[in-house]
Amino acid sequence: MTLNADPDPGPTARRTLADLQPGETAEVIALHNAGAERRRLMDLGILPGTAITAELCSPLNDPVAYRVRGALIALRRGQTAQIEIRSPAPETLS
Repeated sequence: MTLNADPDPGPTARRTLADLQPGETAEVIALHNAGAERRRLMDLGILPGTAITAELCSPLNDPVAYRVRGALIALRRGQTAQIEIRSPAPETLS
């Protein structure tokens, strides 16, 4: 089951957290994983509606550090490819 904040993301191509560039902020709209990995991401505060900013990239771009609810966390590319995002409206950034 997918946890969605917005069930209809629109006609645009699906964008994932792996597509986020350093300094760019986006909003989580869905998690497309299951089990312990899904629980870990949710425990880290990665839920639909959460703003995430890409902060730092390792030399080979894996892992990448993200700012989530004030904390800096590192995620691997395989994990971030399962987190669907959209660009948030300017007033929702916090």
